[in-house]
Amino acid sequence: MPDNRNHYAALIKQEAKALGFLSCGIAKADFLYDEAPKLEQWLNQGRHGQMSYMERHFDKRLDPRLLVPGAKSIVSLLLNYHTEEKQTDTNAPKIASYAFGQDYHGVIKNKLTQLMLRMRELIGDIDGRVFVDSAPVMDKAWAKRAGLGWIGKNTNLIAKQVGSFFFIAELIIDLDLEYDLPVADHCGSCTACIDACPTEALIAPYQIDGSKCISYATIELKEAIPQSFKGKMEGWMFGCDICQTVCPWNRFAQPHKETAFQPNKELLALTDSDWTELTEETFKKVFKKSAVKRAKFSGLKRNIRFLNEA
Repeated sequence: MPDNRNHYAALIKQEAKALGFLSCGIAKADFLYDEAPKLEQWLNQGRHGQMSYMERHFDKRLDPRLLVPGAKSIVSLLLNYHTEEKQTDTNAPKIASYAFGQDYHGVIKNKLTQLMLRMRELIGDIDGRVFVDSAPVMDKAWAKRAGLGWIGKNTNLIAKQVGSFFFIAELIIDLDLEYDLPVADHCGSCTACIDACPTEALIAPYQIDGSKCISYATIELKEAIPQSFKGKMEGWMFGCDICQTVCPWNRFAQPHKETAFQPNKELLALTDSDWTELTEETFKKVFKKSAVKRAKFSGLKRNIRFLNEA
C-alpha cells in the first residue's frame, strides 16, 4: 500500500492557498509537553486576569486528541489581515486593525469548511473539526510546531517573510500526514516590543501578563478598567497593535487581499467627537458584522469614557 502522507499534505496546502490562506503547516496531534508547565504557571500566577475560560478544559488545551478522538494531524493555517489604511482622525480613539473589516470568525470558518469539503472530495472520508479562536486549542503552539513561525518576545507568532498581522486557525483531523518542522527563533537581541508596551504587560521576553494588556482591558474585562491603566492606553479603545507595529519583522507585511476584511469606510471616518457621542443605533449599524461587537455598546462607551478621563 503506497504511503500517501506527503502527497496528501501537498494537496491540502495547495487547496488552502487557493482559498486565500497565507500559509499552511502540519503537525502531529500529540500532547504539548513543553507548553504544559508554562500554561500551569501562567494560570497559577493569575496572568489571565478574569479570563476564567482559560482555566477550563486544561487537559483538552494540551492534548487535541481529547477534543477530536482519533486525531492524528493538526493542520494550521494563517490568514493575512494586514492593511495600510488608517482611521482618518488621528485624535479619534483607536481600534486594532484586525477589526477594521468583517468579523474574522465567520470568514475563516467558512474557508475552513470549504477546505474540509475539498479534502474529502480529493482524499476520501476524513473525520475532524475546524477551529477558529473559540475552543481550547493553543493556536500559536500548533502553528509553531507546524513550522509557520516562531513565538516572539511579544508572545505573538511571527513569520520571517510576512510578520505577524494574521489570524491563526486549524483543522484537527484523523488523517496521517507528512509533518513540517519548526523554524528557528529570529527575535535575536531585539526588545522593541517590550520597550514599547505602555502598560508593561510584556513582563519579560516571551512572557505576557494578560491582565496588564490593553487588549484585555478593552475587550475581555467586563468590569471597570483599573486605575493602573490611567494615562497608559495611548488612545486604544478596542484592542492594541503596538507590540506588532514596532516589530521589525512587520516591515515585510503585505496588505491582505481578502474582500471581507476590507476596512469599513464608515468606521475609519468616525471622528473623535463621533466616538464620544456614539449612540447604540450607530453602534449597531456600523459594527453589524464587526468583531467590535464583542465589546458590546456598553463596553465601548466605558472604554471611551476611560480614555476621555485620562
